[in-house]
Amino acid sequence: MPLRPHPGLQIDGFTLGEKLHQGGFATIWEVTHPLHPGPMVMKVPVILDGYDGPTIVGFEVEQMIMPRLAGPHVPRVIAEGDFAVLPYIVTERLPGDSMLRLFGQAPLPLSDVIEVAARMAQAVHELHRQHVIHLDLKPENFLQRDTGEMVLVDYGLSRHADLPDLLAEEFTIPMGTFPYIAPEQYLRCRDDLRSDIFALGAMIYELATGRPPFGRPEKLKAVRRRLWRDPVPPRALNPEIPEWLQEIILRALEVLPQRRYQSAAQMVFDLTHPLQVKLTARAHRLQADGRMDVMRRWWAMRGVSSFGPPPELRAQVDHAPILMVAVDLSPQMEAIAGQLRRAVQRMLVLEPDARVACVNVIKTARIGLDVTTDDQGNNLHVARLVGLRAWAGGLDLPEERLTFTVLEGADPGAVLIDHADKIPVSHILMGARGHSSARQYLGSVSSQVVARARCSVTVIRAPRSPAAESPGETPQEVLDRAAALIQGEFREA
Repeated sequence: MPLRPHPGLQIDGFTLGEKLHQGGFATIWEVTHPLHPGPMVMKVPVILDGYDGPTIVGFEVEQMIMPRLAGPHVPRVIAEGDFAVLPYIVTERLPGDSMLRLFGQAPLPLSDVIEVAARMAQAVHELHRQHVIHLDLKPENFLQRDTGEMVLVDYGLSRHADLPDLLAEEFTIPMGTFPYIAPEQYLRCRDDLRSDIFALGAMIYELATGRPPFGRPEKLKAVRRRLWRDPVPPRALNPEIPEWLQEIILRALEVLPQRRYQSAAQMVFDLTHPLQVKLTARAHRLQADGRMDVMRRWWAMRGVSSFGPPPELRAQVDHAPILMVAVDLSPQMEAIAGQLRRAVQRMLVLEPDARVACVNVIKTARIGLDVTTDDQGNNLHVARLVGLRAWAGGLDLPEERLTFTVLEGADPGAVLIDHADKIPVSHILMGARGHSSARQYLGSVSSQVVARARCSVTVIRAPRSPAAESPGETPQEVLDRAAALIQGEFREA
């Protein structure tokens, strides 16, 4: 007789308390342990007396993947139990409910839709960076930390690039949650991260309109229709949705994966830079395609069994990266700014689909004052934006692949790192002011970014001049020159 979970059961030092959730595939229990302080939950698969293959294999997949994950967007794993006694996974307990309750209030105000959608896409991007495709994204599988980060749970259908795909080896039927499943998942493809992009698009559609784009089918054959049927454009259901948001949603819901966003990072970028979204015919549509268009697509798709192999997962994550360029517009950095532009041009040869985020930092409150105008009374933000656009003119990129942002903060390095995490970017390029011993003593913005950034960083320096530094400086002379340097940098702001 297999061991059944129940209140008061003790296993491996864990004591089960209240049952928090009863699902079709697993139960969730509150647990305690004398050596593990803090709230925890135990997930136990629902295994029937007979053979329950999908549940068993799905739980094995979770036990393989979850301990490999890290970061605020995934639950922290504390312990596991195998099938010899009682299979379980113990994780930290996250406060509050899933996003299902919020989705029940849809349509949400536009500002809430954008904010929630960006945080969901950010969580998915962070998962993809760890070489995992979720493949079962739905409102129930998004939770939220007190600090605001979305947390993804339930990895029973997921795919890890470095692990065997047990579900594909054991079963041939498509798996997923029908309102959100991507067309290629119906065709049994399990290694395309763009399937998660499709599910994100379906959920944003639902947040903005109050209904899922393809209804709530209960049978798999109804999912097949999305190979040739397109959803009603969201603006036809909610005229308050702006065209740029409809562009994002419908691009994510394209049937062919190559026509969607190629990464969740790109979705985050567009959701946080609405004025930079390139509008196509998708943005202006107010009705679904007509019968003849649907029939043509049906005829083209009637014998399709695959969209072809997707790119390797790591290549998909790196595809069409976002490059952030921190440009110092001060006169003495003009030569470095030119070298920085040439470095970006070289990177664009290697990454022809990359987007470039041009940023500049206004240092504020260094001596207790915020500076918003220069000595001539010109608005610094406007002047810096004009300067960034002029700098980027030599890149010869279309407008939709460029963004310009002026940031503020007393600590430029921290501001740049925070912005890089929010976009998110895959590479930072920036210039360094020099090699002085003062900077060696006190550190520099570039060294701070190199040390703390979560992505690759390229630092451009001017050639070292032997006369640039005075040999044999005393520590006091270094500090005096550093004070003058800081005051000079503040005046530049």
